[in-house]
Amino acid sequence: MRVGVLALQGDVTEHSAALGDLGVEAVAIRTPRELDGVDAIILPGGESTAISHLLVTSGLEGPLEARLLDGMAALGTCAGLVLLARAITDGRHDQHALGIIDIAVARNGYGRQVASFESSCEVEGAGRVPTVFIRAPRITEVGADVEVLATIDVGDGAHPVVVRQGRALGTSFHPELTPDRTLHAMFLELAASRAPARSN
Repeated sequence: MRVGVLALQGDVTEHSAALGDLGVEAVAIRTPRELDGVDAIILPGGESTAISHLLVTSGLEGPLEARLLDGMAALGTCAGLVLLARAITDGRHDQHALGIIDIAVARNGYGRQVASFESSCEVEGAGRVPTVFIRAPRITEVGADVEVLATIDVGDGAHPVVVRQGRALGTSFHPELTPDRTLHAMFLELAASRAPARSN
């Protein structure tokens, strides 16, 4: 299995290191040709509007969306979760959501850079993991087919922070910025699972 990391902007090195810790060599994805050579992909944390723009200018947006809709496994963290969402409630007019996970998100929903914080959450079936929230998106709506695997309470009730739909896994926070590899291992397990049969 070959796993790519979208390498247009953001935490590419950190995700590549996490995969390396689990014995998987990461493939940097910057072009549609490179995308053709991988079986699964990580969409990293970074600046969601910049990544969205670079997806268009690199020619990757259409091919990536097609592969994801076809069932390619994906992990989206922070900005990557924004890309996987159905809707971005406060996005720019030219910012495209790929619609792979049926959620709506608010960018920087937990505050700006100065409001960054670290915590932990209990992930269903995987135990407690550390979390790093930096200008993190807040999930504001969750579709019926989305599994909420973890929530966090920041004083105003529980908010989903780890979600899964089909072969796509998303986190509001940055698991790549901690030494814990639980969520990357969960993603690799998801990527190794058999893709669902396509309906005609």
